[in-house]
Amino acid sequence: MPGTFPPASPQARAWTVPGAARGERLDAFLASLLAGEGVSRGAVQEMIRQGRVTLDGRVPAKPGLRLAGGEALAASIETAGTALAPEAGELRVVHEDARLAVVDKPAGLTVHPAPGLETGTLVHRVLHRWPQAALMDGPRPGIVHRIDKDTSGLLLVALDEATRLALAEDFALRRVRKEYLALVHGVPRPRVEPWGEIDAPLGRDPRHKTKMAVLPSGGRQAHTSWRVLWAAPGGVASLVLVRIHTGRTHQIRVHMAHIGHPLLGDAVYGSRQHAEFAAVTGLDPALAGRQMLHAWRLGFTHPQTGAALSLWTPPPEDFQALALALGQTALRVGLVGMPGCGKSALAGFLAGAGLPVFSADRCVAELYGPGADGWVLLRRRFGAALAPDGRPVDKAALLELMRSGEALRREVQDMVHPLVRHRLEEFWRAHARAGVAVAEVPLLLEGGWPAQGLVDAVLGVHCPEAVRRARLRELRGWDDATQATLEAWQWPEADKLARCDLVADNGADLEALAAEARRVLAALRGLAAGRRERTARALAALWTPDPQDAP
Repeated sequence: MPGTFPPASPQARAWTVPGAARGERLDAFLASLLAGEGVSRGAVQEMIRQGRVTLDGRVPAKPGLRLAGGEALAASIETAGTALAPEAGELRVVHEDARLAVVDKPAGLTVHPAPGLETGTLVHRVLHRWPQAALMDGPRPGIVHRIDKDTSGLLLVALDEATRLALAEDFALRRVRKEYLALVHGVPRPRVEPWGEIDAPLGRDPRHKTKMAVLPSGGRQAHTSWRVLWAAPGGVASLVLVRIHTGRTHQIRVHMAHIGHPLLGDAVYGSRQHAEFAAVTGLDPALAGRQMLHAWRLGFTHPQTGAALSLWTPPPEDFQALALALGQTALRVGLVGMPGCGKSALAGFLAGAGLPVFSADRCVAELYGPGADGWVLLRRRFGAALAPDGRPVDKAALLELMRSGEALRREVQDMVHPLVRHRLEEFWRAHARAGVAVAEVPLLLEGGWPAQGLVDAVLGVHCPEAVRRARLRELRGWDDATQATLEAWQWPEADKLARCDLVADNGADLEALAAEARRVLAALRGLAAGRRERTARALAALWTPDPQDAP
């Protein structure tokens, strides 16, 4: 019954030492006889020291006594069991049989008792679920490996001492395959695709004794392999599959921080990134309330049957929720069109509907203000005549300068465009959770920004050429030569629109454009919803391992 312990039960055993054992150490020989009963060589040595072993009726002087063969060997084996009391508690069992179990440990549950923590551990729940584990001695019966309190996932538990010893040996000889899922800051890049390797010794941090660290000398060998499975938009975070070939304390957390990509939620080994989490991702910090590490898959050989077992469990709700939130960033829409097509008017309608809108033209106007970055760069290069004291950049003079030669035009573009791009990146980060955000950038396509990952979709505005030109003459005072010059710096309208995911028509009046804006808004929201659904499906598929890649 759960909650009851078997009493201590000395067992008298006797054997005749065969002649073939001549010359063997007593402790080694007796340990081999009792290995199937879960009695270790260390336990045998202690039995000998306590006088519970006899040879021909006499207590041997030392465990290392050499056998002659033919002796009458006897031993009194005690199974005192653990002193821990079982406790009821939730325990999700992934696999169990008479010898072992594999459980899915929740985050926040400590594996075994430690100084200052005498109750409420996974071991106490194990003893309640499997009372036979109480026959094992020590403060952590059945435990052959550990995972951190705030790490979730698979833990292998032995239900008798023989199984514990066999599994402990498999772990020591690295016969057990352990794979984890981790959410990390940024996107690590392996030197050789697809796996990255970290082989860096670990030991106590000499400056912080409660932490581990990569040590230049004196540490214990530690080897970790990793592979990026998925990256969040903008590269703010990624999902990484991690295999550990050694089992050092905090190995994954320290190794991933060592290569510059600590785990999300790890305030110990990624304190700076943890403090910046909300600003970088736009998410509630509570979503990363622990280090995002999950013991996902375990492969081992059953010590009794010899069967190869491969077990896995999906990450818990908090892990999945954070990954999904990271993937559901705003649909970043670039708005393009020829001069005079009505881009700004359409952007105004979209802004009125609640979408965040960025205007490259307004951004440039700010950059050209007195003392602003663009103003400073142009003044340094072309003098005060172009950027006068206390006044914004003279746009008419700048236009004439750019018309005077292709090399000068490109030089000005190369000065100003990186400043605009930086402002746009800040805009995307500020509105990462908006659902849909729009950036009106006339030279978006010409600058190759979609291919560089700066937008997720492109919206174009079509307007008949005669209508555009009339608007430019009437509203901006541009003559035909000026219009031709500015259009020559852009792709032809047909080429622009061919690269667009959506096209809005602006060949009539503002009322018609407002109707187009409503249609476009619905379409963009549909694109965003579809993108979110695809992200959710893609992540869900990653929680299920490929059966062809069994441990």
